[in-house]
Amino acid sequence: MSALKKMFGKKGKDEPEESTSPGAEEGPADSEPVRTRGIMFAGEDDDDEPPKRKGGGISFAEPPPPDSKDSKKKKAKGKHVRVVLEEDAESGKKTKSKSTSSKTKSQPPPIEIKKKISKCKDEKSPILDLSKADLSEIPSSIKELHWLEELYAYGNRVGSLPHEVCNLKKLRKLAVNENLLQTLPDDLRNLVALQVLDLRHNRFKEIPSIIFQLTALKTLYLRCNKIKVVQPELGNLQNITTLILRENKITALPPDIGRLTSITALDVSHNNLHTLPEEIGQCSQLVFLELQHNELQSLPVTVGNCTSLRRLGLRYNKLAELPNTLCECTELEDISLESNSLQSLPEQLFGSIKKITAIQLSRNGFVAFPISDPTHLGKVNSLTIEHNKITKVPLGIFSQAPELTSVNLRDNQIATLPLDFGTWVALTELDLGTNQLSSIPEDIQELTRLEVLVLSNNAIRNLPKGISALRNLRMLDLEGNKLEFLATEISYLRELQKLNVQSNRITNLPRGLGLLVNLQYLGAGENNLLEIPAEIGTLENLEELYLNDNPNLQSLPYELALCKRLALMSVEGCPLSRLPPHVVDGGPSAIIQHLKYQGPYRGMR
Repeated sequence: MSALKKMFGKKGKDEPEESTSPGAEEGPADSEPVRTRGIMFAGEDDDDEPPKRKGGGISFAEPPPPDSKDSKKKKAKGKHVRVVLEEDAESGKKTKSKSTSSKTKSQPPPIEIKKKISKCKDEKSPILDLSKADLSEIPSSIKELHWLEELYAYGNRVGSLPHEVCNLKKLRKLAVNENLLQTLPDDLRNLVALQVLDLRHNRFKEIPSIIFQLTALKTLYLRCNKIKVVQPELGNLQNITTLILRENKITALPPDIGRLTSITALDVSHNNLHTLPEEIGQCSQLVFLELQHNELQSLPVTVGNCTSLRRLGLRYNKLAELPNTLCECTELEDISLESNSLQSLPEQLFGSIKKITAIQLSRNGFVAFPISDPTHLGKVNSLTIEHNKITKVPLGIFSQAPELTSVNLRDNQIATLPLDFGTWVALTELDLGTNQLSSIPEDIQELTRLEVLVLSNNAIRNLPKGISALRNLRMLDLEGNKLEFLATEISYLRELQKLNVQSNRITNLPRGLGLLVNLQYLGAGENNLLEIPAEIGTLENLEELYLNDNPNLQSLPYELALCKRLALMSVEGCPLSRLPPHVVDGGPSAIIQHLKYQGPYRGMR
């Protein structure tokens, strides 16, 4: 996610987990809002922005089944339905939910299910949806629907499939994900037309061997089970095009994976893979290969034979190097290399895969800048190399990158910027936080398209006057530097919405601060402020104000009461000795009330 998109969000983990309940309806979290530093006003909410999925580029999804009329009704009820079910579970119906044991006497299907089956029979519909019906078993009466082509029974409590399902010889799609299945009946081999089998979120400890006899199968979902071993018989599924094995406990793939010559999408991410068989190179039709969150230390050179690859997910492994043959995968549009042990890349990697528009190399072991040829960045619009050990940005490296708008070099060891820094004119976002910079070149005035500039946690003592030219800047982060004053040039940044000068040595804020009428967030805590300028009262859009831990701040201006949108203010660690003690003890809300009713603006609403 870009800095611009998350500029007002809370800091969180860099790697948000993907949903573990595909196809399920998502509802809001029930957790309390996370409070930032400061004291909230009474009656005000501090809602967290819902987490957003990282990344972009090419991806393949596990599609939910098409909506029947009944499933549409469930979605219309949405989150309320789920809450009611949870309440029922807590209010005494737990004994009913235990009826999944094989010893439990079969219960007749609910009337609604009987009606669905009857309707399907009368209309000879090829689709039957029994999903999320709290079923412990699929009714045997389903055997009468011999024309059925699609059966959806996901989100129930089914512990085994009845033999009657195995007689539906025209069945092409079977979705029994999110149940309690551990095995499949041998009669499943009768489903000779079956092309899609969805077994996600069950309790399989291995791939049921009967699956390997379903030779017409094209799509197999086994995500979120407990599978440790993938049998060699997997190679029998010669018509398979999509195989999802993510979020299991798989330690290795068999060499027979190479027999899947029709496969286009393979996802074995979030497992325990240490190696990838050389035979993967025989899967020449692969378009999507997801290997992230494993223990891979290397890739076989044969991966270069997968020349149809458009997406290769490798982040969060232990890769120390990449094979040069990867340069043969010229169709790649998305390759994620974040969080490995890479110290270098194949020299021509990004010169060969020219369709890449976003390069993500964060959290590796790069000491030198990993890209040496400026022509390799010709079509790149985003470059992220944060959390490495880079000491220098090569001169001219961005000279042939006209589309490069976002550069993130955060958390490296960069002490100086190259002489051509002023030529990075296409940038709209630049993050140089947590480096060793002591100054910023005056040439920054040429970067007039910048909207986000992060310079936090460096050793900067002064801002260049040229910063006043950044008239499109919306976020400026200077936290954790050595600034003793804030330059008056700041007042020219009229589009600024977030200004963070927390943890510096600043004694006074400039009066021109009042000209930043779009400012919503001002962080000035942990400084040496002596006073706050009265002009702060003109910041009518200010919502968050941090003044905490300024040991010499004795008072606040009455004009602060004019900031009508102010919802969060932090003043802990400030003596405020010129305000009545009981007002200070009452916290920010009491302080604002005091400034409002005791000052010259008490008649204003």
